[in-house]
Amino acid sequence: MISHPEKVMFPDDGITKGDLAAYYELVAPLMVPLMSGRPVTMERFHRGIGEKGFFQKNVSKGAPAWLETVAVPKKDGVVNYPIIADERGVMWLVNQNCITPHVWTSRAPELFHPDVCVFDLDPLDDDMDVLRDAMLLLRALLAELGCTSWVKTSGSKGFHVVVPLDGGADSGQVAHFGHRVGRALVERDPAHLTQEFYKADRGGRILVDTGRNEFGATYAAAYAVRPKTHAPVSAPCTWEEVESGSARPQTFTLRGMGRRLDDVGDLWNELHRSPCRLPSLP
Repeated sequence: MISHPEKVMFPDDGITKGDLAAYYELVAPLMVPLMSGRPVTMERFHRGIGEKGFFQKNVSKGAPAWLETVAVPKKDGVVNYPIIADERGVMWLVNQNCITPHVWTSRAPELFHPDVCVFDLDPLDDDMDVLRDAMLLLRALLAELGCTSWVKTSGSKGFHVVVPLDGGADSGQVAHFGHRVGRALVERDPAHLTQEFYKADRGGRILVDTGRNEFGATYAAAYAVRPKTHAPVSAPCTWEEVESGSARPQTFTLRGMGRRLDDVGDLWNELHRSPCRLPSLP
């Protein structure tokens, strides 16, 4: 049961909490296998995106007894993260006014062994030609290393590129690999790419963000709605769509995803069928 389904979550678009619940009910069968076992950080908006939201990790109080959690040690105790194991869990997130679930790159109980490596290309401007070229350059670099890469829109400014892993490497090794690949990518096109985190230091270049691979870092779950006008979705797409420009960072939205799924189906269904061993870098 979704409380207050009439609550307007996206005021410019008239999208309600009930609409959000209907969307997540539609995509839950595709989301759950990708989210299962991953600690979740909720991005919540009690009054919709017209007001400031907040992030929540710990659900030690008030969570239903059936909700799976995982205790992650921190300096002065533990954080009890929610784990989404089924469609009921997805609906629970919605009922908490969670618009975007952000997930780890690893799954419980193997939290120190990621099963994906994530690259987030984050541009400062809307030059889609430069972004597309950077994406294809990253795909080529990963292919040289023997890695098959998968892509999804971020629902924000850029794209997420994901490499499925066999879980044999620990989070430190994966983070190091991601950073080294990012550095090599920047060296191939320093005029358009950078690893400088602060916007003032980027000089208009695209940030190759590899920090998503640090232990405990997160990225927007596949099929997650983002808290922006028109409710864009972080949606799996094909490399052909990136090449042609038919898939842009905010192309796919909550209201259009039903038709999108009818057309293309579950593009990430095979994501974890052929994981790769973390390559050794020269």
